[in-house]
Amino acid sequence: MTIDRAIYVTFQKEGIHRYPDAPEGVEFLKSPHRHIFHFRVDIDVFHNDRDIEFILFKRELEGLYTDKIMEIDFKSCEMLAEDLINYISAKYTGRRIWVEVSEDGENGATLSYFPDTQ
Repeated sequence: MTIDRAIYVTFQKEGIHRYPDAPEGVEFLKSPHRHIFHFRVDIDVFHNDRDIEFILFKRELEGLYTDKIMEIDFKSCEMLAEDLINYISAKYTGRRIWVEVSEDGENGATLSYFPDTQ
């Protein structure tokens, strides 16, 4: 029997962004505006006994923004998700990763990373 295992963490960060090429009907998005970005990160684990410890993993990811390793401002949800995937996949190799980022918990994007198995 095969069981897929994953953990997830969530956190929120304030940020300012804009959409310079906003289409007609949402032109107001061209101007800088504030959001609370909601993050959910799922990552494969290989056993049932805290392969990756939730609280430490969450603190690590939050710290990327607090310590200015990563920036939120002026990035789309997709860009923020890809930044996290790039960081996590380099540190936690060989694991599938899913990252969801939303604006104010309302609208957002999900990106998935599946490592090459060859």
